[in-house]
Amino acid sequence: MKVSQIGLISRKLESLDSQYPIQDMLIQTGQVTQFSSGIYGYGHIPFLVKKNINQIISDVLTKYGCSEISLPLLQPESLWQESGRLDKYVANDVMFRSLTNKGNYCLAPTAEEAVVSYAKPILTSYKHLPVTYFQIGEKFRNEIRTRGYLLRGKVFEMMDAYSFGRNQQDLDYEYDRIKEAYFEIFDTLGLDTQAVIADNGDMGGKRSEEFMCLSSIGEDKILVDEKTGRAFNSELLEKPDYHKFLKDNYGIEDINSLVTKKAVELGHIFQLGDVYGQSMNANYIDEKDQQQHFVMGCYGIGVSRTLALVYENNIIKSNKGKFEGVVLPINITPYLVYIIPKLDEKDKTDKALAVYNELNNFGVKVLYDDREDMGIGAKIKDSKIVGTPYVVVFGNTLDQGFIEVENNLTNKKIKLSTEEFILAFKELEQTKKSNNTIENIIKK
Repeated sequence: MKVSQIGLISRKLESLDSQYPIQDMLIQTGQVTQFSSGIYGYGHIPFLVKKNINQIISDVLTKYGCSEISLPLLQPESLWQESGRLDKYVANDVMFRSLTNKGNYCLAPTAEEAVVSYAKPILTSYKHLPVTYFQIGEKFRNEIRTRGYLLRGKVFEMMDAYSFGRNQQDLDYEYDRIKEAYFEIFDTLGLDTQAVIADNGDMGGKRSEEFMCLSSIGEDKILVDEKTGRAFNSELLEKPDYHKFLKDNYGIEDINSLVTKKAVELGHIFQLGDVYGQSMNANYIDEKDQQQHFVMGCYGIGVSRTLALVYENNIIKSNKGKFEGVVLPINITPYLVYIIPKLDEKDKTDKALAVYNELNNFGVKVLYDDREDMGIGAKIKDSKIVGTPYVVVFGNTLDQGFIEVENNLTNKKIKLSTEEFILAFKELEQTKKSNNTIENIIKK
């Protein structure tokens, strides 16, 4: 892809949001567009990063036997009346609604009602259970207090999954498998998370855990027992009976020795039980030919929020602590290397274009800076603004028979012939899922 085609605004970034510098950078450089409070559009590169995150989520959940589906974003309010949740969502002004003379509809803030309606005619027998469905798509909530750009918006992308089982044993089995899958997903994304005890809130049911990533930009506070590693969301202390709740459910009696830490909630898993089975008359036929309510679990990952934290966690600064940009992880970056030709010398431009085209033919994702109104130094800075792990200038070193590939994270350079460069990045493209590096490939 040529840089002139991706809609990048090249500018000096001297005044950035001190708490969320990368997301502010994305907006200032045209990579993310704010349409209104809590409503954002994604430019070429953030969109592809989000797409790669989604692919990792989908691949892991599919490996764990979950079935990917797609449910409607526009839903009839009759579904929500059936579950008994409509009045509460309307009273809290959470739901975006469309009231028409042909019926009332809403934009999905969540999908329990829709997935139960989807599953009822399919999961008719105990022989079909347990099963977990998941989808990845937008949700709509009229957040009163949007904050942190993509961290909390009115429109956001989410993975939501729902398990259906016969009994508590099925629920525990699916719940524990999804929990294991979540750790694998976040580990693959380079995010260190821990599962903390949480309140089910409006979702209903009893047991739930949040997947928290410790971060200075987090709006959540978790209380951690550093001896046992157990933790819970500080919101639980707002429950009138929190002492009894923590003791009865988790064996926590003394909270005075716990340490408070800031964190970002990236995922949440719930045991819903038969709440929706009862309210929506969602049943299956058991081994004795009797009708039984489904026992359900609900599992979510905030994709937009995860994208934001991936960006914020991969900020790069100069030795003097000055902001320089971001370097995206190898396994989710849309482009591995940023090629800068010396445009005022035709032979060097021709060589750069030839290498660029050859890499494209091999399926290697490359950015080629074809902009004629900018110097090489400004283009090198932009290679860090778009987050590419590597940058290379096809310039004067070609006269000496090599090019220098610079690692944007470490600022270290490697001298390679153009042939070695092509072969190395061809291999990196093939092995990037394992977060391989050019440095490792060259050492072999």
